[in-house]
Amino acid sequence: MSGAPHLWLAARRDEARLALMLLTRLPMGRIATPPTLAAAVWAYPLAGVAVGALIGGVFSGALWLGVPGSAASVLGLVAGVVTTGGMHEDGLADLADGFGGGQTRTRKLEIMRDSRVGSYGVIALVLALSLRLTLLAGMAGGWRTVAALVGLAATSRAVLPVLMLTLPQARAEGLGAKASAQVSRGAVLAALGIGCAFALIGVPGAIEVIVTMALAGAAMAGLAVRQIGGVTGDVLGATQVMCELAGWIALTAYLAH
Repeated sequence: MSGAPHLWLAARRDEARLALMLLTRLPMGRIATPPTLAAAVWAYPLAGVAVGALIGGVFSGALWLGVPGSAASVLGLVAGVVTTGGMHEDGLADLADGFGGGQTRTRKLEIMRDSRVGSYGVIALVLALSLRLTLLAGMAGGWRTVAALVGLAATSRAVLPVLMLTLPQARAEGLGAKASAQVSRGAVLAALGIGCAFALIGVPGAIEVIVTMALAGAAMAGLAVRQIGGVTGDVLGATQVMCELAGWIALTAYLAH
């Protein structure tokens, strides 16, 4: 029994490392016995903590050095994109192309699988990045901004396991479909608890912000079901971007009052 807590902690550590491997490009080393993809979903918000801290840290550091807010916001977002490899933005572009350019469910899925980016994808990326730059440039910087960005990034990633658990898979094949089929309620609840905890600690007006992000996630889920009958990796990536944007907007509106 004395080794049970150690084994439990080691398993959770490896799951957290796998989550960061999946959602970021941060070096996590090698895992001797990798856990399943489904087991790691509880730690998705921890990837958000890392990404949010880097965005906020680079942005605040640039402001401290005297860099103008607009340029500092660009540097912060560059840090975020480099950290994630732009995987969520790629999902947003693919979803916009598929939903905007396809006439049937099958055609939409074909377009989403195509690595090329079309006009709908470009427009979606430009609008999303422009909105992020504008909202981030209006923040004050410092540890409060870092804490808020950490909370928003963590909570937006906590939404993803919910979609994996509750929505049908739009495609029957692939690792994503297998992982979603194995996701447990406990892992989803843990992800939500972690994400909301970071939001409640670091985000002003956290309740309003969390509700706004939940509504954005529900809207994306409803859109995905209507368009392609369920969830894909691109839907998850786009949902993360839209939930985080909704949180940034809600936070800005709260601070303006």
